[in-house]
Order: sequence, then C-alpha cells, then structure tokens
Amino acid sequence: MLRKAYAIAFFCLIPFASADAQTITIQRPAGAVDPNAGPIRVQISVNFFVPGPTDESEQSVALRDRAGRTIYDLAARECAVLRERLADDCRLESVNVNINRQQQQFGGQQVEGFQAGGQLGYRISQKAAVNP
Repeated sequence: MLRKAYAIAFFCLIPFASADAQTITIQRPAGAVDPNAGPIRVQISVNFFVPGPTDESEQSVALRDRAGRTIYDLAARECAVLRERLADDCRLESVNVNINRQQQQFGGQQVEGFQAGGQLGYRISQKAAVNP
C-alpha cells in the first residue's frame, strides 16, 4: 500500500519537474528599434462575378480571359495607388487568380457565369513620416 502511495506521488510530481526544466528566452534586438524600418507586406483580395455562358464556347473562353485580365490589370495598377498613399517603393511579389463556374441569384433568377477571385501580394517600403 505504501509503495502505491509513493508511485502515485512520484507520477504527480513529474509534470512539475519537467516544467522546471524548460527555459524560455526572450531576445530583444540590439540598439533602437525603428517601427518604420524595413519592408512591409501588403495583401489585397478581390472577388467579382461575371455573368455569361460557362460552356466551352468561344464567348465563354473570352469571358474567362477578360476576368483574368481584369485581375492582372488591377495588380499592375495597384503599385501606383500604394505609391500615392503609403509607399516610397512598391514591388509586386505574387498574383493568384482563381476563376470558377458558378450560378448566382439576381432578381429572382439563376444567372450562370464565372466567379473570379484574386490574391495580390506586394512588398513596399513605407514613406517617411512627415512632421507638421
């Protein structure tokens, strides 16, 4: 009976012993930290519906191409917007385009078309802060 009590006590104390053996180290960067230093990543998501045929006709292929081009055009122009508002420098890092056939409900009617979505990733360097 006493042996069981020692075994239970031993197993109850193991978690405390292992917690004592863990070391957590927080490393702080040397010198002053400038929150404006370094590049910033900007991600933009866009989604829209393009009504039209979803078969393999010429019109359907042209519709898919137009949806993709719209996202690529947005990606190309977005650096200009970022430079105007936030950035000294802007670089497009990634573009992900996804176009799927889908039916939407418009005015009580089912409309077929394509759901187009895009993820755009940029790396910018922030404009210097202006002192008043």
